[in-house]
Amino acid sequence: MSVRAGRVQRALRMSLPGAACAGIAVLTLAAAAQARVAAAPLEVRVGGGMVRGAVERGVITFKGIPYAAPPVGALRWAPPQPVKPWAGVRPALHFGPDCAQLPTPGDAAPLRTESRESCLYLNVWRPKSAGARKLPVMVWIYGGGFVDGGTSPAVYDGTEFARDGVVLVSFNYRLGNFGFFAFPALDRLAAAGRRGDYALMDQIAALEWVRRHIGAFGGDPRNVTIFGESAGGISVNALLMSPRARGLFAKAIIESGGGRDNIFPSRPLSGSPHSAEAMGLRLARHLGIDGEGPAALAAMRALPAQRLVDGLNMATMGANHTYVGGPILDPGLYPGAPVKVYASGAVARVPVMIGANTDEIGHLTAASLPAVWRGFGKDAAKARRVYDPDGRRTLQQVSYAAGGDQWMVEPARAIARILSARGQRVYEYRFGYVATSLRGTVPGAPHASEIPFVFDTVAAHYGKKTSRADEAMARAVHAYWVAFARTGRPDPRGEPAWPEYRTSTDELMNFTGHGPVSEADPWRQRLDLAEHASRRAGH
Repeated sequence: MSVRAGRVQRALRMSLPGAACAGIAVLTLAAAAQARVAAAPLEVRVGGGMVRGAVERGVITFKGIPYAAPPVGALRWAPPQPVKPWAGVRPALHFGPDCAQLPTPGDAAPLRTESRESCLYLNVWRPKSAGARKLPVMVWIYGGGFVDGGTSPAVYDGTEFARDGVVLVSFNYRLGNFGFFAFPALDRLAAAGRRGDYALMDQIAALEWVRRHIGAFGGDPRNVTIFGESAGGISVNALLMSPRARGLFAKAIIESGGGRDNIFPSRPLSGSPHSAEAMGLRLARHLGIDGEGPAALAAMRALPAQRLVDGLNMATMGANHTYVGGPILDPGLYPGAPVKVYASGAVARVPVMIGANTDEIGHLTAASLPAVWRGFGKDAAKARRVYDPDGRRTLQQVSYAAGGDQWMVEPARAIARILSARGQRVYEYRFGYVATSLRGTVPGAPHASEIPFVFDTVAAHYGKKTSRADEAMARAVHAYWVAFARTGRPDPRGEPAWPEYRTSTDELMNFTGHGPVSEADPWRQRLDLAEHASRRAGH
């Protein structure tokens, strides 16, 4: 029975007088629904062969489906290659390994697998019933600073999306020194434009798999929404800019995905002491390998994966001097800072949802509060009033608040303004809901804290501390994301209307402690200061 039919039944039970009438109505509706739908198959053919899923918690799941060949040996630092076909039916019952990494202690989305270099797997959640109409598809791209993360964390479970009639796909992509790496010998071997940004190549390969095969899982390849948070949000920006990703998705959601050139360094592939190739040579020397030719490359490819992980994670990446730091400049994959690229008109013309949280990640490097205020130039006095109104804030508090605005919150507004002015449909949000168990301990909604609300997996994240208020907010947030995936408009029935973004009105959806509120941005003055400071710094 469909999710919609189940909801109608519950409504009928509440509205019809008498148990007999309710029972007749339920049986009649159940018979009609059964006539329209059939059980979805557990066995599906994909590019490599047949896979078999399982029924879990009322939906069908397929886990650990390879979408590309293992990127090991000669395929380390190569574009993703086709899967080698298999014989018989491959069980798709467990997550494949997440990609090679050193997990960061205390990560809010802990992995549930062993991480390995052979990791290019994806997962699919779909409703248990199969109808005549193809379903909307959502493709999740995880965050983790491009050094951590995977599809196995419990908060990324796609069950609730499938229960609401969405086919949810998640996939792994290469991380750290496996995902972003350049080397002179690779430059000579690689085809034009197929080098450096292997993580982004993996993402495009996964989306190409979705286009080819998602119809077999009941999904509509013409109605695909990509969404991601942090590094995943940066990835969504990259896919919106990439000519190679055109036509692979119809809508996009950017959660805390930055947009200005102030998070990761913009490294060219080659030609400077700070280029990606220069960093690759530095990494090789650090690992005891000299030279830049084929023999040095072969030696690098022969290293155990753990040597290349090299202690890199979100806690250590800032002090690491041998890792490129993230996407490498490439006109086909990552042409530059999204705010600048979008302003030039180079962006996929699809509906976009974008936003950030009220206690975002980010920091300023100033060594004192007076230095912080100087960074705002002529706005120094205003910045002091906004960020330190009572004169009692510490350097760290001010640095994090202003840094979060400049890294995440203001760039989201800037992108909303640019796309809206281009005539694209765009919706901005601000996530400020703090779980009841954390209230009084944090100044706002921390970076990434919206994720369990988007997936409606708050119980998996907060456990016994989950409150009814948390569950209600999760249902509301989740409903907005599902509605956008269905139609390109976040307009779930029964929730406050979310207007399109316009610079003139500056309206967004504010997910507050009291529920969703559509209003003019209450942080407008604060973000104006962040915008001026970012421009002053050349971002």
